[in-house]
Amino acid sequence: MAGLTLAGQTGQLAAIAQVRWFIFTHSLRTTKGALELFSRIVIAVAITGGGLGGAILLGIAAWYFVSEGKPDGLALLLWPVFLFWQLFPVMASALTETMDSSDLVRFPLSYRAYVAVRLVYGALDPATVLGCLWLTGMTLGIGWAQPRLLPWAVVVLLVFAAVNMLLTQMVFAWVERWLAQRRTREIFAVLFFLAMIGLQLIGPMLSRYGDRSNATFHKVGQIASPVQAVLPPGIAARTLASAATGRNAAAVAFLGGLVLYAVGILRVLGVRLRAQYRGESLSEVSRDALPLKGRTGIRQGWDVPGLPGPVMAVIEKELRYLSRSGPMLLTFVTPIIMLVVFGIGGRAGNGGGFLQRWPELALPVGAGYALLLLSNLIYNNFGADGGGVQFFLASPASFRSVVVGKNLAHMGVLLAEVVVLGFGVSLLFRPPSALAMGTTVAGLLFAAPINLAVGNLLSLYSPKKIEFGTFGRQRASQMTVLASFVLQIAVFGVGGLTIFAARYYGRPWLAVVVFLGLAAVALAGYVFVLGRVDRLALGRREVLMEELCR
Repeated sequence: MAGLTLAGQTGQLAAIAQVRWFIFTHSLRTTKGALELFSRIVIAVAITGGGLGGAILLGIAAWYFVSEGKPDGLALLLWPVFLFWQLFPVMASALTETMDSSDLVRFPLSYRAYVAVRLVYGALDPATVLGCLWLTGMTLGIGWAQPRLLPWAVVVLLVFAAVNMLLTQMVFAWVERWLAQRRTREIFAVLFFLAMIGLQLIGPMLSRYGDRSNATFHKVGQIASPVQAVLPPGIAARTLASAATGRNAAAVAFLGGLVLYAVGILRVLGVRLRAQYRGESLSEVSRDALPLKGRTGIRQGWDVPGLPGPVMAVIEKELRYLSRSGPMLLTFVTPIIMLVVFGIGGRAGNGGGFLQRWPELALPVGAGYALLLLSNLIYNNFGADGGGVQFFLASPASFRSVVVGKNLAHMGVLLAEVVVLGFGVSLLFRPPSALAMGTTVAGLLFAAPINLAVGNLLSLYSPKKIEFGTFGRQRASQMTVLASFVLQIAVFGVGGLTIFAARYYGRPWLAVVVFLGLAAVALAGYVFVLGRVDRLALGRREVLMEELCR
């Protein structure tokens, strides 16, 4: 690597690209690597399909606005692209795999090459690919409507794409800085979850109170219009509108403003990248490792009759970790919020929302949503343990007891959440009937063992270390994401079909019988997988150590 300083920046980038290519090709020699490649291909096809479909729709809309002499309407297209570009990476970090660029600081890499690597990797995430496809569609639509605007559209939307990409990288870089400290990490998690819940409430609130709030929204729109005009989407739309009406001087001025946005964002991003390049370390180990004053002796662990000591120790560890996690505590509230969302949907005089019409489905729907939220933990059991997995492998307890402890802890969380949901359903709708409770219990007895069995297998075959302070490394691998996505479609599809078929034929209790029959098969499958956990863990201990002890 010392010779890279003589080769210059081009040689450094070529060496990094070569190393990454070797890592990719060598990973294909393993079954996990081949499955990861297959998952990437499937996800890439889905993303490309969405990108092409969106490009066609946006191209037609852009053609309409320009051909009808309404180029200012392009702002209505650029704002959704802008918001998607910034929000999608946060909401779907499981689809990204951000490289830990701090590893490159150990080598004689120039600062410019370091920044270039960060920007290149940022340009490869799904949001950038989709955004570029959509902007390409808009460019073609504008050029189709007015061929003389095609050069303007190419330049303006190219600068707009650069602004979006740089802004995403800047936000991620600074958020990672805040997530590196526990207190700011918890504050950010609370704000993020509240924002996501607020976005979910917008649709039902508009549907229910839309007629009363038209005047309010009109006033808000009047205030927001001049504000959006000085932000990147508004400036890009004004640039194209000026060019379309022949005001080239104004178009150049607006384009200069868009370029200034890109330069300013790059400058703010450079502050963080310069600190990282100089070896900034935000670890809290030294502070957390200090002994607590006033605490003496050894505290006894939990003891529950009937449960072995190793299993109980794992349950205690898991529940203590989860109780200190802000996002997981907010996860308990999310199903209740979703019940409110479904409950208030629809106008007041239009029969109410979905669950107001069928309140007996409130508890089964809420329990299914709660299980879906827990899948992020179930499908990556050892992700949060990181290097601690070596203690599980070295302990005298069987690895099966560790897995059983984790499964029981997760099911305990699910049980507590279902109880809370029962109280919430009673307050929001009506107390759940015996049929609703029987359907919920039988459905969970069918769905939970399947999720646990598949989650245990994926946790051993496709583990991934969870890093709560870095975007893109907080969830499971792409193979796990794809497998869980397919499984959830199958499980919830069977569950929904069973419930509605039983209701259609006027025998709702038949759903409970079917679920209990399926539950017997699911429990047999879970026991079968559990009986082979020790052998699988022994055979894949090197993979676990390699992936989780980085």
